Amino acid sequence: AYIKVQDGCNQFCTYCIIPYARGRVRSRKIAHVMDEVHALAAKGYKEVVLTGIHLSSYGVDFPAEEKETLLELIRAVHQVEGILRIRLGSLEPRIITREFAEGIAALPKMCPHFHLSLQSGCDTTLERMNRRYRSAEYAEKCGLLRKYLGNPALTTDVIVGFPMETEEDFQDSYDFVESIHFYETHIFKYSRRHGTKAAAMSGQLTEAQKAVRSDKMLALNEQHAKEYEKSMLGGELKVLLEEEVEINGEQWYIGHSMEYIKTAVKKQDNYSVNDIITVKAEEFLEEHTLTGEVLGVE
Repeated sequence: AYIKVQDGCNQFCTYCIIPYARGRVRSRKIAHVMDEVHALAAKGYKEVVLTGIHLSSYGVDFPAEEKETLLELIRAVHQVEGILRIRLGSLEPRIITREFAEGIAALPKMCPHFHLSLQSGCDTTLERMNRRYRSAEYAEKCGLLRKYLGNPALTTDVIVGFPMETEEDFQDSYDFVESIHFYETHIFKYSRRHGTKAAAMSGQLTEAQKAVRSDKMLALNEQHAKEYEKSMLGGELKVLLEEEVEINGEQWYIGHSMEYIKTAVKKQDNYSVNDIITVKAEEFLEEHTLTGEVLGVE
């Protein structure tokens, strides 16, 4: 179940219309969110995904005397009986402090899967985008997550072809993405949004230039995804089964691990959709889909 805990954004990135379309940050109080979480647990939901337009801003709009933080919200959800997994929507890197990383690492229901918005690995481009961090700080935040959570799945977004992005700028971004070794990188070709600062910038790139850069990033993403999935072979994955499908004439259950790796197991009578099972990852059933022996059912 997806639970929207926050709306709006105060960041005003130069390519983005959201602050104008959705307004400033507005957060839901923890008590209000918890009513929804308890109702979902009663209906049998086992995993919740906390989402927002700018999730990292959760709570910044509360008065000082009523302050509540995202970490406090996560801890409250963690206490709900029946909710066995918590996943987070997209985060800004600056929310990843040592306190935050230590805090979530202490919560066994927390999925080690984090989507940290990047947009570019080039500091010059990040400045033009009005992003609030630079590449070295971003790398430091990834390091914190890996320090406290072992081998979490790190995913991100990258925009290619931003106005005035030179070949050197793109190469800096490409090299940075390569150095972080994300599990998945979602690639977007820059698209003008009327009313944003970037739409009026000089140095707009052609669609052909954007396509070439997108293709390079997509190839890198494919390489990294396979590397991360292969690193799971031989280990145990906790998989929430989500649906029954037919593959090559046989019935399979498909689900995702806590790291959000797609995993398939043959249909059996001792487990079903919405069960959480432990799978020893042994091989690829299909591209980007692991399979293996079922070791147990929670």
